[in-house]
Amino acid sequence: METVDAIVVGAGHNGLVAANLLADAGWSVLVLEATPNPGGAVRSGFVTAPGYLSDLFSSFYPLGYASPVMKGLRLDEQGLRWTHAPDVLTHLLPDGRAATVNRDIARTMESMEQFAPGDGERWRTAYQDWQSVSGRMLDTLFTPFPPVAQGLGLVRDLRISGALRLARRLLLSVRELGAELFRGEGATLAMAGCALHTDLSPEQAGSGVYGWLLAMLGQEFGWPVPVGGAQEITSSLVRRLGDRGRIVYEAPVNRILVARGRAVGVRTADGRDWRARRAVVADVPAPALFLDLVGERWLPPRLVEDLAHFRWDGATLKVDWAVRSKIPWTNPAASGAGTIHMGADLNDLSRYAAHLAVDELPPKPFLLLGQMSTADPSHSPEGTESVWAYTHLPHRKSWSGDEISEHVERMESVIEEQAPGFLSRVEGRNVFSPAILEKENPSLVGGALGGGTSAAFQQLFLRPIPGLGRPDTPVDRLFLGSASAHPGGGVHGAPGANAARAALARDRALTGDLYRAAINGAHRAVYGSSS
Repeated sequence: METVDAIVVGAGHNGLVAANLLADAGWSVLVLEATPNPGGAVRSGFVTAPGYLSDLFSSFYPLGYASPVMKGLRLDEQGLRWTHAPDVLTHLLPDGRAATVNRDIARTMESMEQFAPGDGERWRTAYQDWQSVSGRMLDTLFTPFPPVAQGLGLVRDLRISGALRLARRLLLSVRELGAELFRGEGATLAMAGCALHTDLSPEQAGSGVYGWLLAMLGQEFGWPVPVGGAQEITSSLVRRLGDRGRIVYEAPVNRILVARGRAVGVRTADGRDWRARRAVVADVPAPALFLDLVGERWLPPRLVEDLAHFRWDGATLKVDWAVRSKIPWTNPAASGAGTIHMGADLNDLSRYAAHLAVDELPPKPFLLLGQMSTADPSHSPEGTESVWAYTHLPHRKSWSGDEISEHVERMESVIEEQAPGFLSRVEGRNVFSPAILEKENPSLVGGALGGGTSAAFQQLFLRPIPGLGRPDTPVDRLFLGSASAHPGGGVHGAPGANAARAALARDRALTGDLYRAAINGAHRAVYGSSS
């Protein structure tokens, strides 16, 4: 039986971040990955046609680029390089108009001004508001909850009245926020399309902050991609870990070993036991960790009851195409954008979200489309395009082949409307249905990319269920380090980093007993006593 200081369950990017930070502290680390490949949803591959590289799941990384966690790992020393498309994003309206965000704010202002006089300056004002809180906001977002020091810093910077106005803004829907900030629909749509990267509707409380955050990150940092594909993020994390930690592939964990309320190791599907002296960090969804790997015996009954109310984010249908030319956009504003939002104005976005809410397939899907060769020419031969698009579906247990095929046709129709002749130039296509996404990465349950809904009722101290919003669990020395933990989905490494820091804090000899007593007291207050 192999014994190490820490076992990390899952080699997704959060698991690899945790493994690196624990190894940095001098711990011996073992990472057990269920699939043959590291990276989880941060991987690339050739799935459409020879010579066309696709980012298989996630792509474009404003959060990863801006994240203090990822910056602190100094992955550039491992060869990670970033590149940008000429334009950050473009929202194509059904009538052919386009709202474009460019890292040059003057160009963004020019685009927004076309929709309403003064909206260029209004965009500049919104960006200046963002710049005044950007550093504190990012620190607050990517540190464990409650972010006391960061929150106090924000209050000092903004004073009480400014902090209250910011708090109000964070609760607004993106429709309401856009109406308050702008007069035309272009700037609002730029934010609303960003908000719908989540599972929130334009009317939902909190959707405004997601739209504002992603749009303003795009203005400040861009939405860059790694040179050579998303896999380079994963490869850099693996290289950084090096021989300080070991990764075992095709080793699915089916049990957390618990003795006297403490995690002491794991058991893999082949029946092998692996011992952990100091910690087990789980980069898996919360329901899988607690209900499948730990089991109800070791959990407070109220926690088990709360997990019945855990909500996934929507399912995803993703299609990759190899295109033998650049995409023939009717509006040339789309030609230079790395990311394109298309198929909807603001009311269309609301209708699209309403169909999803009532478990219906939207007749005209809203698409998020990525022009990978425009952002990084190494993705395909010169003069061609490696492109993907995804759309959300209701979260269901299963989909028929016909339902998926028909919806792919709807997606392609949306593109064809804005780029006539697109389909005739396609050399190859790959379809990832929700079921295939989950097969490729078991953490993408039902095709959900975010580790759980982004709705306000499952954020901060309510993520993944009502409690501390921290990686600590009711099982001593077991830590949740996946997107199901605060601050949630996105390739920024915060859940993994928070879990590693919590494990290190728990292990410190002088503070360990006090730390655990505090955590136990908080868990008893929230969940009651364990069974």
